[in-house]
Amino acid sequence: MSLEVGTVLVPVDGSDASGTAAEYAVAVAERYDADVHALFVLGDDVARSIVDGDVDEDGIADAHESFLDDVRALADASDVPVGTSVMHGFSTRRKTHHPGSVILDCADDVDADFVVMPREARSSVDPPGTVLEKVAEYVLLYASQPVLSV
Repeated sequence: MSLEVGTVLVPVDGSDASGTAAEYAVAVAERYDADVHALFVLGDDVARSIVDGDVDEDGIADAHESFLDDVRALADASDVPVGTSVMHGFSTRRKTHHPGSVILDCADDVDADFVVMPREARSSVDPPGTVLEKVAEYVLLYASQPVLSV
């Protein structure tokens, strides 16, 4: 039996660990002649600040876009097509809306065949709003796709 991969989903949050996960996602996509979809997941503190109007949304968007540009450059260097999206990882209105559910929903939406998840804890140099170290286990437990946790 051969593994067929058309799309590799890599959730990112701007952390060093998610950058490493993006590198692995591109390598997997290159190996299987697949696409990468990078999902930037906004942390609770960032999402609440945006909803409350406490932060400059343009500044936040620029920082996230810069990180996604790095992912695009990484993919381009390997001739791997890449798509991106940004989602709030938390909702103040729906208890079932959390980073794990956002990632699994996105995997279904982009028809991902493989997921690469960062799992390392945040480092002291990671930007505020990083969130993915908390959800790797959830995704590993509930994903219908193979998951590589790096």
